[in-house]
Amino acid sequence: MKVLTIQGSPRANGNTAAVLERFEKSLDDGHEVERVDLQGLNIGGCLACYACTQNTTEPGCVQMDDAQGVISSILDADAVVYATPLYMWTFPAQIKALFDRHLCFVKGYGSEDYTSLINDKPVALLVTCGGPVEGNADLIQESFDRFVKYGFLRHAGNYVVPGCTTPDQLGEAADDAVTQMKAAVVGA
Repeated sequence: MKVLTIQGSPRANGNTAAVLERFEKSLDDGHEVERVDLQGLNIGGCLACYACTQNTTEPGCVQMDDAQGVISSILDADAVVYATPLYMWTFPAQIKALFDRHLCFVKGYGSEDYTSLINDKPVALLVTCGGPVEGNADLIQESFDRFVKYGFLRHAGNYVVPGCTTPDQLGEAADDAVTQMKAAVVGA
Protein backbone atom coordinates (compact mmCIF):
# COMPACT_ATOMS: atom_id res chain seq x y z
CA MET A 1 0.00 0.00 0.00
CA LYS A 2 1.27 3.48 -0.86
CA VAL A 3 0.63 5.86 2.04
CA LEU A 4 1.00 9.59 1.50
CA THR A 5 1.63 11.64 4.63
CA ILE A 6 1.15 15.39 4.46
CA GLN A 7 2.88 17.35 7.22
CA GLY A 8 1.05 20.66 7.47
CA SER A 9 2.94 22.35 10.28
CA PRO A 10 5.05 25.44 9.68
CA ARG A 11 7.60 23.86 12.07
CA ALA A 12 9.62 21.20 10.26
CA ASN A 13 10.76 19.52 13.50
CA GLY A 14 7.85 20.17 15.83
CA ASN A 15 5.30 17.94 17.53
CA THR A 16 3.35 17.12 14.40
CA ALA A 17 6.45 16.05 12.49
CA ALA A 18 7.59 13.92 15.45
CA VAL A 19 4.29 12.00 15.75
CA LEU A 20 4.03 11.62 11.98
CA GLU A 21 7.56 10.20 11.88
CA ARG A 22 6.57 7.64 14.53
CA PHE A 23 3.63 6.62 12.35
CA GLU A 24 5.77 6.36 9.22
CA LYS A 25 8.37 4.22 11.02
CA SER A 26 5.62 1.93 12.35
CA LEU A 27 4.58 0.85 8.88
CA ASP A 28 5.84 -2.53 7.74
CA ASP A 29 8.20 -3.04 4.83
CA GLY A 30 5.19 -3.96 2.70
CA HIS A 31 4.10 -0.31 2.59
CA GLU A 32 5.56 2.56 0.65
CA VAL A 33 5.51 5.94 2.39
CA GLU A 34 5.77 9.30 0.66
CA ARG A 35 5.90 12.39 2.86
CA VAL A 36 5.10 15.91 1.74
CA ASP A 37 6.20 18.71 4.07
CA LEU A 38 4.13 21.77 3.26
CA GLN A 39 6.35 24.33 4.97
CA GLY A 40 8.44 26.00 2.30
CA LEU A 41 6.14 24.97 -0.56
CA ASN A 42 4.36 27.59 -2.62
CA ILE A 43 0.68 26.68 -2.43
CA GLY A 44 -1.71 29.47 -3.24
CA GLY A 45 -5.25 29.56 -1.96
CA CYS A 46 -8.15 28.53 -4.16
CA LEU A 47 -9.13 31.28 -6.59
CA ALA A 48 -12.79 30.15 -6.75
CA CYS A 49 -12.59 30.36 -10.55
CA TYR A 50 -14.14 26.87 -10.83
CA ALA A 51 -12.07 26.07 -13.93
CA CYS A 52 -11.20 22.78 -12.20
CA THR A 53 -14.85 21.72 -12.31
CA GLN A 54 -15.02 21.85 -16.10
CA ASN A 55 -12.98 18.70 -16.68
CA THR A 56 -14.66 15.68 -15.08
CA THR A 57 -11.74 13.26 -15.47
CA GLU A 58 -8.79 15.16 -13.95
CA PRO A 59 -8.18 17.82 -11.29
CA GLY A 60 -7.70 20.70 -13.75
CA CYS A 61 -6.53 23.45 -11.38
CA VAL A 62 -5.24 26.44 -13.36
CA GLN A 63 -2.66 27.48 -10.76
CA MET A 64 0.84 26.30 -11.55
CA ASP A 65 2.40 26.11 -8.11
CA ASP A 66 3.61 23.39 -5.75
CA ALA A 67 0.05 22.17 -5.14
CA GLN A 68 0.14 20.44 -8.54
CA GLY A 69 2.70 17.93 -7.28
CA VAL A 70 0.81 17.34 -4.04
CA ILE A 71 -2.43 16.84 -5.96
CA SER A 72 -0.71 14.24 -8.16
CA SER A 73 0.65 12.47 -5.07
CA ILE A 74 -2.84 12.36 -3.53
CA LEU A 75 -4.22 10.79 -6.70
CA ASP A 76 -1.40 8.20 -6.76
CA ALA A 77 -1.65 7.23 -3.09
CA ASP A 78 -3.73 4.39 -1.71
CA ALA A 79 -4.27 6.28 1.56
CA VAL A 80 -3.53 9.78 2.86
CA VAL A 81 -2.71 10.98 6.38
CA TYR A 82 -3.09 14.73 6.95
CA ALA A 83 -0.99 15.81 9.94
CA THR A 84 -1.37 19.25 11.46
CA PRO A 85 -0.95 21.24 14.64
CA LEU A 86 -4.00 22.98 16.01
CA TYR A 87 -3.96 26.74 15.36
CA MET A 88 -6.81 28.83 16.71
CA TRP A 89 -9.10 25.75 16.90
CA THR A 90 -8.47 24.77 13.28
CA PHE A 91 -5.83 24.30 10.58
CA PRO A 92 -2.75 26.51 10.06
CA ALA A 93 -2.52 28.40 6.77
CA GLN A 94 -0.08 25.95 5.18
CA ILE A 95 -2.50 23.03 5.16
CA LYS A 96 -5.68 25.11 4.88
CA ALA A 97 -4.60 26.34 1.45
CA LEU A 98 -4.13 22.74 0.33
CA PHE A 99 -7.53 21.69 1.70
CA ASP A 100 -9.16 24.53 -0.23
CA ARG A 101 -7.46 23.33 -3.40
CA HIS A 102 -9.13 19.90 -2.96
CA LEU A 103 -12.09 21.49 -4.73
CA CYS A 104 -10.40 20.30 -7.93
CA PHE A 105 -11.13 16.66 -7.03
CA VAL A 106 -14.90 17.12 -6.72
CA LYS A 107 -17.04 17.15 -9.84
CA GLY A 108 -20.72 18.00 -10.27
CA TYR A 109 -21.30 19.18 -6.70
CA GLY A 110 -25.00 19.70 -6.08
CA SER A 111 -26.06 17.72 -9.16
CA GLU A 112 -26.96 14.09 -9.80
CA ASP A 113 -23.46 13.71 -11.33
CA TYR A 114 -21.76 14.64 -8.03
CA THR A 115 -18.60 12.54 -7.70
CA SER A 116 -14.97 12.73 -6.62
CA LEU A 117 -11.71 11.75 -8.28
CA ILE A 118 -10.53 10.45 -4.90
CA ASN A 119 -13.73 8.61 -4.06
CA ASP A 120 -13.35 5.98 -1.30
CA LYS A 121 -9.66 6.79 -0.65
CA PRO A 122 -8.87 6.18 3.04
CA VAL A 123 -7.85 9.38 4.84
CA ALA A 124 -6.95 10.14 8.44
CA LEU A 125 -6.38 13.32 10.42
CA LEU A 126 -3.56 13.58 12.94
CA VAL A 127 -3.67 16.67 15.18
CA THR A 128 -1.23 17.82 17.84
CA CYS A 129 -2.23 20.52 20.30
CA GLY A 130 -1.04 22.16 23.49
CA GLY A 131 -4.37 22.00 25.27
CA PRO A 132 -7.08 19.40 25.80
CA VAL A 133 -9.21 17.79 23.10
CA GLU A 134 -12.62 18.84 24.41
CA GLY A 135 -13.51 22.46 23.71
CA ASN A 136 -10.25 22.86 21.81
CA ALA A 137 -9.78 20.29 19.03
CA ASP A 138 -13.46 19.65 18.35
CA LEU A 139 -13.88 22.14 15.51
CA ILE A 140 -10.91 20.87 13.50
CA GLN A 141 -12.32 17.36 13.71
CA GLU A 142 -15.77 18.50 12.60
CA SER A 143 -14.23 20.38 9.69
CA PHE A 144 -12.28 17.29 8.62
CA ASP A 145 -15.36 15.08 8.95
CA ARG A 146 -17.23 17.39 6.56
CA PHE A 147 -14.23 17.44 4.19
CA VAL A 148 -14.31 13.61 4.11
CA LYS A 149 -18.03 13.57 3.34
CA TYR A 150 -17.69 16.25 0.64
CA GLY A 151 -14.93 14.32 -1.16
CA PHE A 152 -16.60 10.89 -0.83
CA LEU A 153 -13.51 9.72 1.06
CA ARG A 154 -13.25 6.77 3.43
CA HIS A 155 -12.72 8.10 6.96
CA ALA A 156 -9.89 6.27 8.73
CA GLY A 157 -10.33 8.43 11.82
CA ASN A 158 -9.28 11.54 13.66
CA TYR A 159 -6.34 11.19 16.04
CA VAL A 160 -5.58 14.00 18.47
CA VAL A 161 -2.44 14.14 20.62
CA PRO A 162 -3.24 16.75 23.30
CA GLY A 163 -1.19 18.50 25.96
CA CYS A 164 2.10 18.86 24.13
CA THR A 165 3.99 21.95 23.07
CA THR A 166 7.37 20.32 22.41
CA PRO A 167 8.23 16.90 20.94
CA ASP A 168 9.59 15.65 24.28
CA GLN A 169 6.08 16.03 25.78
CA LEU A 170 4.37 13.63 23.34
CA GLY A 171 4.32 10.57 25.60
CA GLU A 172 1.85 7.69 25.51
CA ALA A 173 -0.88 9.69 23.78
CA ALA A 174 1.30 9.86 20.67
CA ASP A 175 2.07 6.14 20.79
CA ASP A 176 -1.62 5.32 21.20
CA ALA A 177 -2.58 7.57 18.28
CA VAL A 178 0.09 5.95 16.06
CA THR A 179 -1.10 2.43 16.93
CA GLN A 180 -4.76 3.23 16.29
CA MET A 181 -4.05 5.17 13.11
CA LYS A 182 -1.88 2.40 11.69
CA ALA A 183 -4.65 -0.14 12.27
CA ALA A 184 -7.24 2.09 10.61
CA VAL A 185 -5.14 3.24 7.66
CA VAL A 186 -3.29 0.06 6.63
CA GLY A 187 -5.20 -2.55 8.60
CA ALA A 188 -2.32 -3.67 10.79
